[in-house]
Amino acid sequence: MSAIAVDPPVATAPDTREAELIRRYAHTGPRYTSYPTALDFSPSFGAEDYTAALKRSNAARRPLSLYVHIPFCRKICFYCACNKIATKDTSLSVGYLSRLDREMVLTSRHLDTGREVRQLHWGGGTPTFLTLDQMSDLIDRLHARFGLSSASDRDYAIEIDPREANVLTLRHLQALGFNRISLGVQDLDPEVQRAINRVQPRQLTESLVEEAHRLGFRSLNLDLILGLPHQTRATFAETLDQVIAMAPARLSIFNYAHLPERFKPQRRIDAGALPPPEEKLAMLMDTRERLDAAGYVHIGLDHFARPDDSLAVAQREGRLHRNFQGYTTHGDCDLVGLGVSAISQLDDCYAQNPTRLADYEAALDDGRLATQRGLRLTFDDRLRQFVILRLMCDLSLDLDAVSEHFQVDAPTYLADALTRLETAEHDGLIRRHGNFLEVTELGRLLLRHLAMAFDTRLATNRNHYSRIL
Repeated sequence: MSAIAVDPPVATAPDTREAELIRRYAHTGPRYTSYPTALDFSPSFGAEDYTAALKRSNAARRPLSLYVHIPFCRKICFYCACNKIATKDTSLSVGYLSRLDREMVLTSRHLDTGREVRQLHWGGGTPTFLTLDQMSDLIDRLHARFGLSSASDRDYAIEIDPREANVLTLRHLQALGFNRISLGVQDLDPEVQRAINRVQPRQLTESLVEEAHRLGFRSLNLDLILGLPHQTRATFAETLDQVIAMAPARLSIFNYAHLPERFKPQRRIDAGALPPPEEKLAMLMDTRERLDAAGYVHIGLDHFARPDDSLAVAQREGRLHRNFQGYTTHGDCDLVGLGVSAISQLDDCYAQNPTRLADYEAALDDGRLATQRGLRLTFDDRLRQFVILRLMCDLSLDLDAVSEHFQVDAPTYLADALTRLETAEHDGLIRRHGNFLEVTELGRLLLRHLAMAFDTRLATNRNHYSRIL
């Protein structure tokens, strides 16, 4: 695939008014990969509740989306806030795969296995911590328990650490049925890489990207992080130039949230080396402008995609969805999470496994599903879930459609939320045309703030969230 030509960066000052608005609205808030968020899950929801939800889900015969969490990493990246286990002992994965299979058996007993597995996602940790043989074994077990799909429109994705993979890995993953991959890059500047304990030469990433293009993977995503130590406007522009030249179909550019009191590895980061707010804001504005010039569509929040990528197509057609893996194209699926910390979403419930490996193992060794907490949604939860999801995916909200879907007068039901949005409307983040709300270009960066207007559970958890930008 040919690279997109982009002019060199021009160091212009960010728009003063936009910069001021972003500073004003960039407070803390949820990412809304779910509503209600995981902080609202209750320990009173257990394995019996999850089993009942699995059985109820069969009635609708919705296709399945399987998420598999592989928690192991050989090295800890200092910025990381994921559920992971740092180890070089690859034998640990043997016992873990055995427990995963036990969880698959217990789960599949309650599912109609004739339901198509339309989506599969391996995340972590580092899924490529597994050997090639272990990857094959895991695919075989998933197929035996659920029946994997060979349909051309399936979406089978895996997260890859380029330091733990090579061209043979990509060929093996393709043979196993994966058609979408996501490479963790974060930053290509050597000084930044050293500061976050993730030394990853550019050539290593480029060789995998070139091979992925040659093999014809349907979609390639690269992850970057904005706000890391020693990043500057100039160095991040250079990283972005190099990434754009690799021509990925998608880009995820996450905002680094420095929370060392919650995430121990972040204590190894020198807070004094983090870019100041003004520099970080300039980097954000540059990123948006440069990706727009390179032909990428701003899907919303931190996601960008080529216009012909399935993510952008789904958004144009009103089919875009959002779950615990971020934006996705398969909102018609029931999500079954497997592995430590994994979250399931099906019927009207959320269910989460333990975040501690020992607790996950103990439950399965005892012959029971590992569900540790969850939530069954009320009518109000389901309505607000629908509203927040459509706002974040469609970048608009049709209140008349909400009224019809839930048989309520939506403008009246959501009157308090609409009042809370009036300031954002005045500031140009959202426009209202009667019963139709439309998010502006600037509002795409601040979708989390707009969604918060509809969140009635926010007050009890506000201190647990990261900054929006």
